Amino acid sequence: MDHRAEIRDFLATRRAKITPEQAGLPPGGGRRRVPGLRREEVAILAGVSTDWYIRLERGHIGGVSEEVLDAVARALQLDEAERTHLFNLARAAKNAKAPRRRAKPALRPSVHRLLDAMTMTAAFVRNGRLDILAINALGRALYSPVFDDPSHRANIARFNFLDPRAQDFYPDWDDAANTTVALLRTEAGRDPHSRELSELIGELATRSDAFRIGWGAHNVRLHRAGVKSFRHPVAGPMGLDFDAMDLPSGTGEKLTLTAYTAEPGTPSGDALALLASWTATHIDASADENAR
Repeated sequence: MDHRAEIRDFLATRRAKITPEQAGLPPGGGRRRVPGLRREEVAILAGVSTDWYIRLERGHIGGVSEEVLDAVARALQLDEAERTHLFNLARAAKNAKAPRRRAKPALRPSVHRLLDAMTMTAAFVRNGRLDILAINALGRALYSPVFDDPSHRANIARFNFLDPRAQDFYPDWDDAANTTVALLRTEAGRDPHSRELSELIGELATRSDAFRIGWGAHNVRLHRAGVKSFRHPVAGPMGLDFDAMDLPSGTGEKLTLTAYTAEPGTPSGDALALLASWTATHIDASADENAR
């Protein structure tokens, strides 16, 4: 990863999103060559010299204090995810390392028991690259299209961008795609030396125009809770609440447990209950077949 280019492009895209009016500055005369704030306006808001900010936006991050980065983050009105990403980029630029592979984290048996106990909740554990590392029966039924094609290697991003069925599976595919890119961009800032992540990003950028365009936007996101819409081939349309919780990995890899639920008695609750019933029947039928 070119750390200077990452810092340059991230700051430039954030700067382009803020108008002088939003920043509390007078509009100023003359036609603007670029959208958003000028570099000198960001420098004024951050309380630094224009030359200094220009050097920063060119990726010269060495010697920059946290206080100054905080000032730039405030000037650019960065949200929590964006501010964290800026600090991650600065840390990576100051501590450049060769790409390396991580050992696959071993999930504790208690995590598997927890997943299996959630019979009316679709739940799985993923890493920052969106590889599904463990999943319960209802979760596997919900994400069955992701597992149907071995070439996806149980990776949500590969399914979202390389499988044409994804646009049917997600009623709002654009939102799902943007979220996927933002999560991978966030992980790239957090773990910039991961060879597996670099290879995944390269694969998606080579094979998907939509991913390549989204990647260039430099958007990042925290994904803690919300509602996700599905159009399942068995259960039909449903909007499920999700909650995402961090898990310790012991290897430095970011692990997240994601759980999908629905309020009982609602159309989505009925659809999830139907899928749970179908899953239980399918498992029982498989067990009977194996016992013969």
